[in-house]
Amino acid sequence: MSRREPPQTEEGWYVLHDFRTIDWDGWRAAPERERDRAIEEGVDYLRDHEALTDADAGGSAVFSVLGHDADLMLLHLRPSIADLDTAERRFEQTAFAGFTEQTDSYLSVTEVSGYMSQEYFEGEEVEDTGMANYIESRLEPDIPDSEYVSFYPMDKRRGPENNWYDLPFDERADLMSGHGDIGRDYAGKVTQIITGSVGLDDYEWGVTLFADDPAQIKKLLYEMRFDPSSSRFGEFGRFRFGRRFPPEDLGAVLAGEPVPTGDDHHAGADTSHGEGSPHGDHGDETSEDESETVRDVLDEEGIYAGQPHGEDVHAMVLYSEADPDELADDVSGLRGNFEHYDTHVKTAVYGNNEARSASDASSAERSSANRSSGQSPREDGETASTDGGESAVVSIWDTASAAETAGGFLSDLPGIVARGRGDGDDGFGTMGMFYTTKPDQREAFVERFDTVTDLLAEMDGHDETDLLVNRENENDMFIASRWRSREDAMAFFRSDEFRETVSFGREVLADRPRHVFLA
Repeated sequence: MSRREPPQTEEGWYVLHDFRTIDWDGWRAAPERERDRAIEEGVDYLRDHEALTDADAGGSAVFSVLGHDADLMLLHLRPSIADLDTAERRFEQTAFAGFTEQTDSYLSVTEVSGYMSQEYFEGEEVEDTGMANYIESRLEPDIPDSEYVSFYPMDKRRGPENNWYDLPFDERADLMSGHGDIGRDYAGKVTQIITGSVGLDDYEWGVTLFADDPAQIKKLLYEMRFDPSSSRFGEFGRFRFGRRFPPEDLGAVLAGEPVPTGDDHHAGADTSHGEGSPHGDHGDETSEDESETVRDVLDEEGIYAGQPHGEDVHAMVLYSEADPDELADDVSGLRGNFEHYDTHVKTAVYGNNEARSASDASSAERSSANRSSGQSPREDGETASTDGGESAVVSIWDTASAAETAGGFLSDLPGIVARGRGDGDDGFGTMGMFYTTKPDQREAFVERFDTVTDLLAEMDGHDETDLLVNRENENDMFIASRWRSREDAMAFFRSDEFRETVSFGREVLADRPRHVFLA
């Protein structure tokens, strides 16, 4: 028999799944001061590694594992084996490690294979922007901001009747394509990181699945069982299931208390390189049972603001200095891929020059006023506004996790200079407000926005507000507004001026205003 053609592979970041049990007898018997020290050092280690203080790139997360053989799973992605080696050894230096035992681990590396894109391995430029970004995301993935995780290793069967490695390349590629179609049906519900482990660990691949609904992981795997790639050729190792928690809640986990212990957040912290929280309802230490929330106030004014306890619209906003026409072409390619996912609402390029030129000759003066009122700076010292000719790429999704995943692709667009952030240390980025104007009322709406902008410039806690217009539909407008705190924004929402503006909008808008949360 002739030798079969192996697919080419390219490797990216290395991955360590570190499974630990707790010595519960030793923990209960230890003096309180020793337990306190162990928790403090454990929290510091976990927090530092999630923040990547030990490396230039990658990601880390910690999960509470349900069932036997492990209590915790530490997950690390790093650019090199040396980085993983350092991360593992540093944990052993903490006082907390003395109360744990490593019962299992799995070492692997992210990869893409020739089954995915032959042109990529033939040295050709991948013309499909979405595919190029997808390949990059497979090699250098973010750890999704999802509450639940399932990990298992797997092999391809090499039995006398069904031997994967005896199949011709084209047949293997067709099987992998069909297998992938099932996974794409769960886009936005389940996110996967596939890693290769030939020569690194006992199996050939590791599969890590993330979801906010654990049943979706079960449904995906059950459906895949009936696909020939699995039913004929899949061999699986031990499955482990866990729930993510913030490093700060390590003590609560050890005490058997409910986590997360903070306000209404997922267990996971933001892993998108420290750029703000992707959670739906942003808050600054504000309880969900407050008598009055942002959503409540907006709903009273007839503004759609998402469903309680799990908003169903999230916006990812990035600013780009690239040529708008070239940017629009690249975004169009990505949008074509996004539209395959049920969780995608829309993706478009917005700019504010066209909107303001329709009714305003003094945007420069207003821009200057905004900056002098304390507008938030970007990392490079400039403002994240589109007044200087920048465009805003807005992508709207049903879930925060889907928006975050899309953000990984969008961040590779040309000329990206800033991200419109959600709640974080530097302010409260609640406003994404979308309006569709009646065509004959567009100018009136823009004039009204000018008036509101003058009002905002006088309000305490206001940083910046931009009116952006969809390049493909001039009647589709988006107001992005940033405040220094939730209460500053709430003061505006409660104002008579805001209510008057909303009342005015009922006359000039084609449908109900829609509020989104910045992912």
